Amino acid sequence: MSEPSKLNGNINSVAGSVKETIGNLTGSTDWQAAGKKQQAEGAAEIKAAEAKGYAEGLTNQVSGKVDNVIGSITGDKTKEASGAAQEAAGKAQKAANS
Repeated sequence: MSEPSKLNGNINSVAGSVKETIGNLTGSTDWQAAGKKQQAEGAAEIKAAEAKGYAEGLTNQVSGKVDNVIGSITGDKTKEASGAAQEAAGKAQKAANS
C-alpha cells in the first residue's frame, strides 16, 4: 500500500462525488453506492495523510527544539540556528496538517 496522500484522497473524493451524482441522475443504486464508498475512502486517505504530516511535523519540532537548546547551552550558534529553523519548520508542518 502506498503512503497516504492528500492529493490522491481529494481526487478519489471528487471522483466518488461524480459517480454518486451520475447514479442519482440515472437512478443507478450501484453507481450511488460506489460513489459514496469512493468518497469515504478519499476522505479517510486525506485524514491519514494529515495525521502522518502532523506527526512528522511534531517530530521535527521536538528535534529542532532539542538542537536549539543544546546549541544554546554549548555556545554552538550553528546548531542553535539550525535547530530553531527545524523547530519552525515542524510547527509550520503541524499547522498545515491540523
